[in-house]
Amino acid sequence: MVPRRGAGAAAVALFIASGALAGESGPITGNPLVDIPAGPFVFGRDDGPDNERPRLVVEGRPFAINRTEITNRQYAHFVAETGHRPAFYADHPVLGLDERPVVGVSWADADAFCRHYGLSLPSEEQYERAARGTAGQPFPWGAAPPDATRVNAGAEVCCAGDARDGYAMTAPADSFPGGASSEGVLHLVGNVWEWTSDVYAPDEPAGEAPQQGGAVFRVLRGGAWNSDPRHLTATYRLAYDPDFRFSANGGFRCLRSAP
Repeated sequence: MVPRRGAGAAAVALFIASGALAGESGPITGNPLVDIPAGPFVFGRDDGPDNERPRLVVEGRPFAINRTEITNRQYAHFVAETGHRPAFYADHPVLGLDERPVVGVSWADADAFCRHYGLSLPSEEQYERAARGTAGQPFPWGAAPPDATRVNAGAEVCCAGDARDGYAMTAPADSFPGGASSEGVLHLVGNVWEWTSDVYAPDEPAGEAPQQGGAVFRVLRGGAWNSDPRHLTATYRLAYDPDFRFSANGGFRCLRSAP
C-alpha cells in the first residue's frame, strides 16, 4: 500500500504501511560513522513483495554510516547553527526527548541536515547493505525473528505501538544493542522509518523518478515503533510523500560515501 498525498496533519501522524566503529570520527557529535567495507552483497529478494524483487548480488563500494538515527539533540544543534525550521515534534514530551530519534522531518529537512555536515542520505542499496550484511540476512542481527530484546516495534497487527519492548513510542537511539548489525549499527530495523535518497519505483528497487498519482515519492526503510512484523525486515520498501513532515515515526541517518 502506498500512502497518498493529502493526508492531514494529526496530533500524531504516522508513516503507515499495510565493520568497525570509526571511533568518534564524523562531524556529528555523539554519532560516529561506522565503516562498511567494499565487496559483494545481496540486494532484494525473490520471496517477498513484488517491489523487493529481483534478488541481485551487487558489488558494493565502501561507505560509513551513522551508528544511530539522528537524535533530537543533534537536530536541534543543526537548527541552531543554520536557522532551519525545527522538527515538527521538537517540543513533544516523549518524541522530543534529546536522545530519541528526531521525527517530524520531511525528506528535504533530512537531506539539508546531512548536506550541512558534508554527508548524504543513504541510497536503498547502502541502507540494505548496512542492514543485511553481505549474505542477505533478513534482519541486522541475523535470521531470528524480531523480539523485544532486539527491536522497538509495534503490535502484531498494523499499525499501533505497544510497550512490550519497554517503549510505547520511540526508544533512545543507543538502545537495543541486541539488534545491532554485524558492524555495530543500531536500529536499522524498528524505532523509526528512515528516509533514503532514492525515489520510489514500484517494480524494482532504486528506480528512476516514478509517478504515483501525479506525485514523486521517496523510499523509507526499516520499520518503526508502530510496525507489525511484516514491515520489520531489512528489505521492506515504503513509498512516501517527501513533503510530509508530520509523521511521528519517521526519521533518518546520514552517511559518507567513499571518494
